[in-house]
Amino acid sequence: MNPFGKLSLERKSEITLKDVIMKKSHVAPCSIPVGCPVCTIIPSHMLRHLSRHGPAALREKAWQTLQHSERLRGQRDVLAGLGAGRWGVSPGSKRRTIYDLSHDTVLPGKRVRGEGDAKSRDVHVNEAYDHSGVTADFFRQVFGRNSVDDQGMRLDSSVHYYTDFDNAFWNGAQMVYGDGDGVVFQRFTKCLDIIGHELTHGVTQYEAGLAYQGQSGALNESFSDVFGSMVKQWKKKQTVAGADWWIGEGLFARGVRGDALRSLKAPGTAYDDPQIGRDPQPAHMRDYVKGGADHGGVHTNSGIPNHAFYLVATALGGHSWEKAGKIWYDTLCAVLRPHATFADAARGTLRSAGILYGSASREQDAVKSAWQQVGVL
Repeated sequence: MNPFGKLSLERKSEITLKDVIMKKSHVAPCSIPVGCPVCTIIPSHMLRHLSRHGPAALREKAWQTLQHSERLRGQRDVLAGLGAGRWGVSPGSKRRTIYDLSHDTVLPGKRVRGEGDAKSRDVHVNEAYDHSGVTADFFRQVFGRNSVDDQGMRLDSSVHYYTDFDNAFWNGAQMVYGDGDGVVFQRFTKCLDIIGHELTHGVTQYEAGLAYQGQSGALNESFSDVFGSMVKQWKKKQTVAGADWWIGEGLFARGVRGDALRSLKAPGTAYDDPQIGRDPQPAHMRDYVKGGADHGGVHTNSGIPNHAFYLVATALGGHSWEKAGKIWYDTLCAVLRPHATFADAARGTLRSAGILYGSASREQDAVKSAWQQVGVL
């Protein structure tokens, strides 16, 4: 087994009984929802701009997607701990099931493909199946993790959600994908890193349980971007120097001025289009965005820890998942708690780097330098 895969006994011993009980039962220390039971890939500020400045034919659809997405984010989904997805499979196995909603919203829909079944004629179905499998393989082979919950959780996905729905989300138990409107956004099953991003929300739900508000919510989004990017790089066998460091490349329809939804390499530069606005992500704490929109800017301020990971990975070279990824994974699983701040993440990754690679090691120095460069330390 990979020596940096499963948490070592020494690391697990640092987690108290209280922490374990809190994680397993998803009990939050306050009223803020923990673990992001419903997390969407498209931020509210982008949909809001589209509903005001997009093509006339799309404005009402964008507003409906925005309202629908906000309602979903406010829900505590009981399926997170009790649904069918909790029936596990043995380590090294996968059980993917794809459902077709036929533009309805009552989950999960009609079963159209199961584990080992032949390809469908529907590209949405095949992409959901293939990309969820790649993500599961990544977590198993790199980190020794047995599915989202580390207990063999089934990977259920529903496609064709609602009508022209411009979003994809993890609802606490499964993945759900909209078709996109075809004018600004293409189908949401298209991008491997988007599916890796959303399934990582599930990993976070079962580990640190980062509350979806303010800095802890931005960390929740950032861990999903970081691991979504690593999944794509792992599949393509890319080095840190050869990776594009974009999230959602190829999601935009032809004619939209933008490369992707977000950039870990250069936050704030992913898109600039009159229909969806300009990428607002900061790369440094001096530009931290304050306010209550989007749960305190979780999709915006995530650019800061995103860039910190990019700086660590590029300083260490090679493949992002080999060292930087292991530091971030250990921190997510063994250090952070639901209401962690950026400073907590910085201290946590420093601690994990020291435990994994040694105090004052090259790896720990890279982590310290990165958090200093983004203004957290």
